Amino acid sequence: MKESLLFTPASIGPLTLRNRTIRAAAFEGMCEGNSPTDLLYDYHRSVAAGGIGMTTLAYASVTRNGLSFPHQLWLRPEIVPGLRRITDAIHKEGAAASIQIGHCGNMSHRAICGCTPVSASSGFNIYSPTLVRGLRKDEIREIAEAFGTAVNLAREAGFDAVEVHAGHGYLISQFLSPYTNRRRDEYGGSLENRMRFMEMCMAEAMTAARDDMAVLVKTNTRDGFKGGLEIDDCIEVARRLERCGAHALVLSGGFVSKAPMYVMRGRMPIRSMTHYMKQLWLKAGVRMAGRFMIPDEPFREAYFYEDSLKFRQALRLPLVYVGGLVSREKIDMVLDSGFEFAAMARALINEPDFVNRMRDAGELRCGCDHTNYCIARMYSIEMACHRHVKDLPPCIKREIDRELARR
Repeated sequence: MKESLLFTPASIGPLTLRNRTIRAAAFEGMCEGNSPTDLLYDYHRSVAAGGIGMTTLAYASVTRNGLSFPHQLWLRPEIVPGLRRITDAIHKEGAAASIQIGHCGNMSHRAICGCTPVSASSGFNIYSPTLVRGLRKDEIREIAEAFGTAVNLAREAGFDAVEVHAGHGYLISQFLSPYTNRRRDEYGGSLENRMRFMEMCMAEAMTAARDDMAVLVKTNTRDGFKGGLEIDDCIEVARRLERCGAHALVLSGGFVSKAPMYVMRGRMPIRSMTHYMKQLWLKAGVRMAGRFMIPDEPFREAYFYEDSLKFRQALRLPLVYVGGLVSREKIDMVLDSGFEFAAMARALINEPDFVNRMRDAGELRCGCDHTNYCIARMYSIEMACHRHVKDLPPCIKREIDRELARR
């Protein structure tokens, strides 16, 4: 029987992790006032104590106009002490600490980011809903430079690594995709031009990282809808990221404003999602049109595996597999297939000590049932698994029971 790689150390650039597991950069919604809280501290400390190799805080906007939620991190000097408290706790438990940095582009609203949301091109985002303004060239340079500033702030806050968010239809992804990039200057048109902003952000991040910070990049395997980037385009993007000096890539997929469940798979529990919404007009609109706006995508374990294998064949740098890992069997499968690391999110929302249980109990599966309650809840209040929430409202209990009965 082949020996498992799971609990062997491995490196990402200058950083060595104690094992091959990473807590994926999944939005926690635990940052009131765009600042770290005790809730964020407690969650990441628990994941670190649960045996993870590295845990990733998600996501931290590099500028105020890159915020997509009011309870999301904005990486700025005044929150460094609060972040240092979290990284100290993570390190004390033996894990490494990473922070995802990015800009949401058109996935915002004036009430959150303080201005008309910006993107590669002007338009309208139905998911906010809001008008969107295309960035000027001087603004493009300023945002790229903010990625370098963010890396320096992350170092000051005690992080070992940063994860540049270049996927999921956020700003870098909006420049890459022909669906959102209709520019006629040097930042639009050909894929070569559309990669220009990404290269600028990476140049700033890699320069700031110097030789003591690991730089990972989350990138799409495909956008997940007709008119977006397909797998061959995304492999070219990944090759360019490798040439930019990225230490590892996190392979994901999907476009939040067009194919949201392609990222996470399964059904969005609309009743749970709207239950926590404060705006009555938004609550009513999502209840009426939610199934149209957020179509289902079937869930299966390791759902990005086949696409990700093509990237493994095309690239030399370390790759992080993410997407539907809830069992030791599938984690070992991706590691045996040449992926250096396995990343999980929902499994660790359900069970923060899942890694320790795999180490101590051998073959097993976590208790996540993928009802996606955690996703529905995090858009309005903090992330949480329904199994850990006391006194769930009856309407939510019924929705969860119906979803489980469908299987």
